[in-house]
Amino acid sequence: MSHTSLSPLPSSDRPDVATRLREALLGASFTADGMLDLLGASAYAALARSETVPALRATRGDTPLETLVRLFLLQQPVPHARVADVLPVADCLDSGWLTAVGGDEVAATVDIRPYAGTGGEDWFVVSDLGCAVGGAGGIGSHAEGVVLGVGGASTTLAGITVRTPVAAALDLGTGSGIQALHAAQHATRVTATDLNPRALAITALTLALSGAPAADLREGSLFEPAGDETYDLIVSNPPFVISPGARLTYRDGGMGGDDLCRTLVQQAGDRLNEGGFAQFLANWQHVEGEEWQDRLRSWVPRGCDAWIVQREVQDVTQYAELWLRDAGDHRSDPAEYQALYDAWLDEFEARKVRAVGFGWITLRRTAAERPSITVEEWPHPVEQPLGDAVRAHFDRVDYLREHDDAGLLAGHFRLVSEVVQEQVGLPGAEDPEHVVLRQHRGMRRATKVDTVGAGFAGVCDGSLSAGRILDAIAQLVGEDPVLLRDRTPAQIRLLVEQGFLEPAE
Repeated sequence: MSHTSLSPLPSSDRPDVATRLREALLGASFTADGMLDLLGASAYAALARSETVPALRATRGDTPLETLVRLFLLQQPVPHARVADVLPVADCLDSGWLTAVGGDEVAATVDIRPYAGTGGEDWFVVSDLGCAVGGAGGIGSHAEGVVLGVGGASTTLAGITVRTPVAAALDLGTGSGIQALHAAQHATRVTATDLNPRALAITALTLALSGAPAADLREGSLFEPAGDETYDLIVSNPPFVISPGARLTYRDGGMGGDDLCRTLVQQAGDRLNEGGFAQFLANWQHVEGEEWQDRLRSWVPRGCDAWIVQREVQDVTQYAELWLRDAGDHRSDPAEYQALYDAWLDEFEARKVRAVGFGWITLRRTAAERPSITVEEWPHPVEQPLGDAVRAHFDRVDYLREHDDAGLLAGHFRLVSEVVQEQVGLPGAEDPEHVVLRQHRGMRRATKVDTVGAGFAGVCDGSLSAGRILDAIAQLVGEDPVLLRDRTPAQIRLLVEQGFLEPAE
């Protein structure tokens, strides 16, 4: 499909209409909470699976909220008179938020989805019709230049982003503007870029309808629109899908393999101010004869600490099927589907790719002589939002870099709240085979420790130095205190690194 298949967008030159529309939506409780109350959990969850029947059944009445859900979420035409009771309908028609259909009905020109900010803000994310995640049919996601709404990847990135007040933030590949909307809450100046001019227009609408300050919107690829400017925060949920060819702008980067993600990460270093963060979602190839961790280490730019977490791995067949289904190709002619599937597998075979990893990449600009690079696999559930946990990780990196073993033993530590101890061993055995410490917050890590490590962590309340605690444990278990001081710092370092212990000073 071509550009012409997309409907004209509302005018972003009428902020007064966006303000009045926002007030009307809020007045009718067209919010994330209001929708959940109206539809109920199961119909609300069905929407995310693109199933609209339960929501249609739940909105058969004529309350203002039911009218708005049918209009903007379910994209049903609604009688003009009913909409006029809820919205400034003449202004919405005039500025293009609504269009007249049939004799006496109006329809939405864009999808408007209520979205709750991390601080409980009532926001609205605008996207093309039928392209909110779980969109209600509409044009489908094949049209060139189509702009999608908030998906799981968008909310994941928003959740892991470090939210400290900053002067300048960059949302690279802004899409419907969700990252720019979050950044506007804690950045003095927000720049949002996209290769797709339609995405920039929709971002302007998302910000205006959410009552957020306007962003500096720039068209172009990767860091090119940013010129030589630098930032305190860079976020990007790029078109990271590794595919043969670049069929879908919002999804396929148009570079070979994982080159788009690599280029983005490598070029980010020069764009960060000292102490600034760059945070990305990415896919990476698992190539025959190469450790995936080494591949990712080679991406990290000089002068940056990095924390890279692999959240998921799919073999090439699972991966190809996921994205063929995402584009609706499984509903096409079987021979065409087979040809497309073959093309994906040919591409992977040529590159010797066995699997594809998905995860988070966080960089932090540092002046340290030896930057720290952590690459790990953590497929287990975590507790979002994780922005504070990400910042704390890098604070701990600084602490450990500045303290040698003697410094650690002189330090005072506290056990982080909500850590529990599990003892693992055979039933009835006197001593456990090993002890596991488990976090119930943030990354929800679990780590094995010996009985000394467990005893040490248990008494860390910040009052005694690590060395003094170890001396007391040595006396208790009848061990040489010098030997214990010698072999325990590695375990303390691990417990600090993984966030079980925090420096008390």
